[in-house]
Amino acid sequence: MPNSKPSPRRDFFKTGAFAAMAFASGNAMAEETNQPQSSSPSNTDSDQLAEPRSSLSQVQDEYEGFSRYQPSRGNSPDSDFYLGKLVPGFRPLQNGPAPFVAPDLQKLPFEMKDGVKEFHLVAEQVEREFLPGYKMVVWGFNGSMPGPTIEVTQGDRVRIVFQNNLPEETTVHWHGLELPVQYDGASMLTQKMVAPGKSYVYEFDVHEEGTFFYHSHVAMQEAIGMVGWLIIHPKQPFDPPVDRDFGLIFQNFHIEPNQTINDSWAMDWNWHTINGRSGPYTTPLVVKHGERVRVRIMNFAPMQHHPVHLHGHTFWITGHEGARIPKSAWVPRNNEIIGVAQATSFEIIANNPGDWMFHCHMTHHMMNHMVRHVGPRLREGESVDRYLANVDSRPSVDFTRESEGFLTPGYPQKMKGMSMSKDFMMKIWSRREVQGMREMWPMAVKGLMTVLRVLPEDLYNEVMHSEKEIPKGSVFQEIVKRFGNGEDYKWQSM
Repeated sequence: MPNSKPSPRRDFFKTGAFAAMAFASGNAMAEETNQPQSSSPSNTDSDQLAEPRSSLSQVQDEYEGFSRYQPSRGNSPDSDFYLGKLVPGFRPLQNGPAPFVAPDLQKLPFEMKDGVKEFHLVAEQVEREFLPGYKMVVWGFNGSMPGPTIEVTQGDRVRIVFQNNLPEETTVHWHGLELPVQYDGASMLTQKMVAPGKSYVYEFDVHEEGTFFYHSHVAMQEAIGMVGWLIIHPKQPFDPPVDRDFGLIFQNFHIEPNQTINDSWAMDWNWHTINGRSGPYTTPLVVKHGERVRVRIMNFAPMQHHPVHLHGHTFWITGHEGARIPKSAWVPRNNEIIGVAQATSFEIIANNPGDWMFHCHMTHHMMNHMVRHVGPRLREGESVDRYLANVDSRPSVDFTRESEGFLTPGYPQKMKGMSMSKDFMMKIWSRREVQGMREMWPMAVKGLMTVLRVLPEDLYNEVMHSEKEIPKGSVFQEIVKRFGNGEDYKWQSM
């Protein structure tokens, strides 16, 4: 490998993780007065370019013109390190695969029984809160929609004891696996349907590695949410190793304004979720500056593709649901179309600090519960309770507005609009992963949208490994100070 070219760095640890008290109080004051703090020297001053990397790391800062800590390309598209292609993460290869994390979803536990990993999977009706206060009735597994992640290693023998607690027959298909035909889960073609209250045991050896998933093989059940990750780690870890490994499942639902149940026959969609939540309730992916990051995205929409775009970075397409792609065929992108029932793996070096949007680029997928604006939503101050108390009477209509929709009564409660109440916002801000983001960020993230946060190590530790209450916008402003132009930065209050 080429000799390391150490990047200049700022000695943040001499002044404390945030510059401690000054950071918290100063940023809070700046937020209050709607004025930016005095900026650091411009980023022509090399001291501001990057923070110290982990003392445990033996990796380089720069590889043939590509910098781990600054947006860069590299010297040649033919280089193995162009756009960070084969630039390693900090995790040693001998440590094995990085832990897989699907935000807002759990992992399915297992027991070892006579050398077999035994999982217990239960199909059942689930209540899923798409947004704070917006609880929908869907179908999933083990109390979750999507279901919990099944995580195994290439070469394992697995046993899945499946219990059907749904009101109708079902099966489980192990999407993409090459297994004995009797366990494929193709209803009636390969097995008897599992009746309500009954169970069935799937057992097979896993010779594959990669990104797979399980789901019901009854079409309308799939549309109601029945899917979950099946991640198979390679017996021999991929090189270069990644520091983070995330999984995001994209889904669409059609739920009428007066319903909490998906219309699986619909041909259009008004609710969009990532791992069972809609933006801004989706949980950001938080990584350290300079890390190598993999994101696996699976499209389980009934019939719509998703052109997925990441801001601030160029990623390499390193795998699909079929298998890992040979390195010679990797493609650099910043927008990738993922079709129905497809999964794509992206890998990047997180060399551009900030809060970066990661989203589907179809415009109507970047909104929540799109419905016609009719009824009480457009009658200011009116409550649906009045309709329920006396359905023969309705509040008077404001005829100064121009819409036939004002004559339509009965727009049900809980679906009157995207009002962000105090309780709603408290739940949005309750997660560590969003601490220090700009106060207005929830207004920008909707539907199939989430955020990739690339944080210098000291800020990462404050956000993810402390219990401090971090002022809104303070982490973002500190990143602007270190890596941007603080003089141009403007606060915006909610």
